[in-house]
Amino acid sequence: MIIVTGGSGKVGRAAVKHLMEEGYSIASIDMARPTGLSNPPKATDVSFTRADITDFGQVMAAFSGINGRVEKPVTGVVHLGAIASPGEAPDHEIFRVNTISTYNVFEAARRLGIRNVVWASSETVYGIPYGGGPRYVPVDEEIEEPQTGYSLSKLVGEKMAEQYARWDPATKIIGLRFSNVQEPQDYDNFPGYNKDARTRLFNLWTYIDARDAAQAIRLSVEAKLAGAHVFGIANSNSVMSRSNDELLNEVFPGTPRKRPITANESLISIEKAMRVLGYKPQHDWHPAKKP
Repeated sequence: MIIVTGGSGKVGRAAVKHLMEEGYSIASIDMARPTGLSNPPKATDVSFTRADITDFGQVMAAFSGINGRVEKPVTGVVHLGAIASPGEAPDHEIFRVNTISTYNVFEAARRLGIRNVVWASSETVYGIPYGGGPRYVPVDEEIEEPQTGYSLSKLVGEKMAEQYARWDPATKIIGLRFSNVQEPQDYDNFPGYNKDARTRLFNLWTYIDARDAAQAIRLSVEAKLAGAHVFGIANSNSVMSRSNDELLNEVFPGTPRKRPITANESLISIEKAMRVLGYKPQHDWHPAKKP
């Protein structure tokens, strides 16, 4: 049994569906009931609890009450519940909600002996919206340059994870720095981005298909690791048909290259996720590459 907070959100829906297709039982904790699952799996197959994860008592009650309703023991927590992006609320409220909810999930898991936690960090930790440009490309997990209350909340979550893993060396907490999440219906917009490099420069023209985000979550749940880990998660290509060098020279001239870059590769590095987790994006937006 895997507990998923935020199971009704964009990544949450994809994660619940994918995990169920892979044979996992799911308990979704959210303020809204999960929707949008195909048959199979069915939304009615998901054990759902309505709870406010900014309230520690509700998180503890929800987590500890799962085994009273479901026979299978809880083997992991996927924490996706949060205010999803900058600007959705005032900065101080985003910071409060995201940091408190992450603390509550980590602490409830610790008290209940759940040592397998995967959670949604963010590409914004790399420095989005980049001001004068990224420190270098491809950006990678070594960069910690939050620019907003939202991105600061995600970095604080990563630092909390390090301390929780230190307290219990058998604990695994994996933070996934997701790129901007897209669904198949969003791909019709992609060809138009080539008209203006600045349309998507805010995150270096990267994206993550929600289905590949779900794959990364499952691989993280299954990973035989201990300690706190962070992985950049994006698709292997950019949203643009124009080359990276052309785009960078136009909007961020002089950006250092950490290594030679190819024409359309993601400028969020996924090398670590591929090497450690076995992550391999399956859902490419480009029409010529679609399965």
